[in-house]
Amino acid sequence: MKVLSAEFVLSAKEPVHYPPAVLPEIAFAGRSNVGKSSLINTLLKRKGLARTSNTPGRTQEINFFSVNNWLAFIDLPGYGYAKVPEGIRKHWGPMIETYLSERETLRLVVLILDIRRDPAEEDRQLIGWLAFYRLPFLIVLTKIDKVSRNELGRRQSRIGEDLGLSPATPLISFSAKTGVGRDLLWREIEKVLASDPGTDPEIHTPGRSRKKRTS
Repeated sequence: MKVLSAEFVLSAKEPVHYPPAVLPEIAFAGRSNVGKSSLINTLLKRKGLARTSNTPGRTQEINFFSVNNWLAFIDLPGYGYAKVPEGIRKHWGPMIETYLSERETLRLVVLILDIRRDPAEEDRQLIGWLAFYRLPFLIVLTKIDKVSRNELGRRQSRIGEDLGLSPATPLISFSAKTGVGRDLLWREIEKVLASDPGTDPEIHTPGRSRKKRTS
């Protein structure tokens, strides 16, 4: 994917403040401090577009970005950081769930995990929630430059087993520092968009609204 333009659109907490549901959207989710903003910046080859911070839990709103004027990246607030005030933490869950369950142009959720950490209960809950609502998702393991090659394989296996995933389920290894995994993740995103008859990245046309799911 050649990124010709990428720009911040707005931040929002409530659906009434979301931008119009026109472009197909790729949402990025994960616990605080897993490298979500760094991953987005690496995908877009923009150093400071998605703001990174050494303070976990800094992102407290849903951030919308426009990519090439035909695709939107959605940076969801990180979850699971205990030092964030209780009132904010209680609001995050409903805020994220409202976006994921109601946004008709959502095409894919990229769930980000730190390769060095075992999955938390919040990660398992989110995967179960996505599966229940039949929302397509990918799992990306970040910060692989911080482990050895041998440890990488062991951690991939452990995380897959911990999440109860099939051995055939791909886990994309990613490093914002080296760029490893960037092209593979873009290919997976493009596959999802190509499978949607309302989205054609070659001609930069907006995606059609997703049909609402029934449980």
